[in-house]
Amino acid sequence: MHSGIVQITPEIVLRAYAAGIFPMAESADDPGIYWVEPRERGIIPLDGFHVNKRLARTVRSDAFEVRIDTDFEGIIDGCAAPAQDREKTWINTRIRRIYGDLFDLGYCHTVEVWEGSTLVGGLYGVSLGAAFFGESMFHTARDASKVALVHLVARLKRGGYMLLDTQFVTDHLAQFGAREVSRREYKRLLGEALAYEARWDAWPTGETIPGAVALDMIATPREGK
Repeated sequence: MHSGIVQITPEIVLRAYAAGIFPMAESADDPGIYWVEPRERGIIPLDGFHVNKRLARTVRSDAFEVRIDTDFEGIIDGCAAPAQDREKTWINTRIRRIYGDLFDLGYCHTVEVWEGSTLVGGLYGVSLGAAFFGESMFHTARDASKVALVHLVARLKRGGYMLLDTQFVTDHLAQFGAREVSRREYKRLLGEALAYEARWDAWPTGETIPGAVALDMIATPREGK
């Protein structure tokens, strides 16, 4: 159902996430917003994240610089741009404004992959309690979005997160261990995650985390698991 002219505030969006619902738009040209609650929800189990040997070598080489929360506009521009695997985007003006507001409030975060002074990939999503809701990713250099995802998972594990929500499972995400869970199971996992407060900045956001450190964190089982 479209929201029409109703003002969608950051508070409304956060309540929706807490209820297992997220906003989308039909296209960049459609001014409307609708709410989505998939029957089958995509997640990546944080202790089941797969990194193949070739990608691990790339991450360990630190060929890219990974920055956190420094260029929201650049990331959302990249996610909204046409790409080989998508001709159009669902990111419209209202989506940009909503997530820009959430970024300013400290709920939306970016993982950015840089090659020199050029942003070549990354992702953004929303942090609430001990859950992280991945929204979109992009790359213009080979493996850049994969490197961003590796660093995201490492940061989530470092900060004590319990749930990484991918909304849907694509072939791209499946290679990392993404799987579908039922709406009922998702609500259970979400409830558990929202009962705790994770720390996005357990690694300071201005600190450069070497790829080898990120890979070691991914390989370390979470406490109590």
